[in-house]
This record gives sequence, structure tokens and C-alpha cells, in this order.
Amino acid sequence: MIAKKMMPLLENNSAIRAMFEEGKRLAKEYGQENVYDFSLGNPNVPAPEAVNQAILDVIGEEDSVFVHGYMSNAGFEDVRETIAQSLNRRFGTKFNQNNILMTVGAASGMNVILKTILDPGDEVIVFAPYFMEYGSYVRNYDGVLVTVAPDTSSFQPDLKGLERAVTPKTKAVIINTPNNPTGVIYSENTLREIGRILSEKEKELGISIVLISDEPYRELAYDGAQVPYVTPFYHNTAVCYSYSKSLSLPGERIGYLVIPDEMEESSRVMAAAVIANRVLGCVNAPSLIQRVIKRCVDEKVNIEAYDRNRKLLCDSLVSMGFQCVRPEGAFYLFLKCPEADDKHFSEVCKEHRILVVPGTSFACPGYVRISYCVSYEQIQRSLPAFEKVAARYGLSGKEA
Repeated sequence: MIAKKMMPLLENNSAIRAMFEEGKRLAKEYGQENVYDFSLGNPNVPAPEAVNQAILDVIGEEDSVFVHGYMSNAGFEDVRETIAQSLNRRFGTKFNQNNILMTVGAASGMNVILKTILDPGDEVIVFAPYFMEYGSYVRNYDGVLVTVAPDTSSFQPDLKGLERAVTPKTKAVIINTPNNPTGVIYSENTLREIGRILSEKEKELGISIVLISDEPYRELAYDGAQVPYVTPFYHNTAVCYSYSKSLSLPGERIGYLVIPDEMEESSRVMAAAVIANRVLGCVNAPSLIQRVIKRCVDEKVNIEAYDRNRKLLCDSLVSMGFQCVRPEGAFYLFLKCPEADDKHFSEVCKEHRILVVPGTSFACPGYVRISYCVSYEQIQRSLPAFEKVAARYGLSGKEA
């Protein structure tokens, strides 16, 4: 009954979701306040009040037939133009509505661009550690995922590894900055070098390579860190964006895909992407929330709350003797395990009702991901449990 292509997905169901379900089971047994679930990137910071008000205003002020009806498969023209002008103000780009396609979140945007460009057997390069669903998205269109091993000293992409990975079959490279699971922001120099390498490989091999930038965490950056906008560094760049984190709207499934004019055959690529959006079954992004985004395009969540969580968790764990690269953005901390087996370490954490995700799930064994988009109080309550885990491994405390 089940398709052969689905069987591996069924057998290797998401470790994140599995841990999330385990958290619900443990909460019933021990009480919600006694389970420390750091598994899922589900924002606990509420959406800005302006977003809630905009929902009411759209319903009260705009024609309901228009608000709830069909529109172009690319999305409402005025919404796309508003987003384009916001990007232009912030990043010095020169986009217009014809460069923007509204999508059902960044995940849908990635599927749209991959369906648009991939033929069976085409290779897509990713840098470990990477969000595990990338492999599924690539395989949806019979592409081949090629993984570049991580540079665990900094978690910046391994550029020499990228040069070695590109072949005549390479069709795309996926980057994610700020990164899930490390929280690392790819530097301007890193992005410039990626652009240089891909441009040289295009000429050398006579191929076209699309750089796909997955950016759901773009607005979550700390300590004054800047997240460079990618399109100026490479002509064949597509940007997948989501408001799930920047406006705390993960369940609304709203985002967009950027196809710059600089991309080869940009107008044809956009036309094909619009068709892909339709034939994938999305048809168009949700209409009501599109209208809301037009009114709230420059709103942001309370980033200070995430930063407060980050400092408490990171400083506390380092003081216990754990090791990690301090996250610059997103809301994840990638903790080095005090043993080689990250899955076993996750089980040890679970014995103390701490739920984390093994780094193996992100193609980077020996680490675990801790999602700190939880309440500050949960982090405080979890610290004695983390101390017990540290004691089990004989870790010595140090100053943060």
C-alpha cells in the first residue's frame, strides 16, 4: 500500500518530532513543570500585538470576498511589492513584486525552487550540520544530497570541502544562516567565498548552480551581529524566507521565495516556480495572513527574550563544564557531548527528563541540539538536572 519512496521516511521518522512526543508522555507521568523539553523549535515568545490587531483590522476593513478569495498563484501583488520594498530599504537590493513569490513557509519555498530546477540525478550540496528535512526535500524530486563535513572549530562552511564536492551534476547548494542547529551566522567573507567558488565552477564545468539560502531565522541575531544578505554575493541565488520565527507564526505557514533579476533566465525561473507552487498543491499562500503581512512587514518579536534565554543557558552549561560554540543567532545551542555517542548522551539526558536532539540527526554526531525558545523559567528549572548530567560525566566547572 505504501510507496517505496515513503518507506525510508516512515522508518526514520523525525527524531525531533519523536522527542517532542516523548516529552508529552513524560509530562503526563511527571508533570509538565518537571519535564525540560528542548526538542522542538516552536517559539514561545508571542507574536507582536500589531500582528493580532492586523488580523482584526483586515477582517474589519477589507472586503471579505477579496481577503478570502483566490489571487495569483504568486500571491497578492501589493503584498509582494511591500515585501520587495522592505528588503530594498534594509539591504540595498532592487527587488519588485516580480521577484517575490508568496509561499506556505520557507519549507514550501524550498520545495518550490527544488521542483523548479532539479532533474533526476541532479546533486544538491549541503553543509553539515544541516536541518534534516533538506534530504527529504531533495529526494522529493529524485535529486541526490551531497554532504560537506562540518568544521567543528567554528561551524562555518568548509569551503575547500565545497570545492571538492562540486561536480558536473551539481545543480544547487543550500545554506542556512543563522544556522539550525548551531546558531552560527555565516560571515560576509564566507558568503563571498561561496559565491566565488560557485562562479568559478560554473565557468569551469559549463553548468548553472543555484545557491538556495534558507532564512527562517534571519531576524534573530544577538550582540549586534549582522546577518549578511546573500544575493549580492552570487548571481544565481534564491532566498527562502519564513515569518514563523520573526513574527512567531509557525502554524500560519507564511513566507516567500526571492528570485532576483540577476539569476539566469530569472523571468522563466519565476514563471516555472509559480507553476510549481500550484502543482505542488499549495495553489497560493494563505490569503488572510498575506494581508496581515502587508501591514506588519517590519514588525519583530521580542528578540531580547530569546537573548536572555541564550545567555542563561549558554553561560550555565559552560560553567558546568560543557562545551559549545556560542550561538550568534536563531534559538539553538549545539552542545558537544561529553562522550562519542550522542544518542546515548540524549538518553542519559532523558533519564533526568531533559529532552534534546542528537546531532546525528543533523549529520553531525557527537553533539546535541538544545532549543531555547522556551520559557526562562523552564531553563531555570532545568539547571539542576543539567548539573546532575555533568556530574555523571565528571565534568569540572569553569567560568562562563
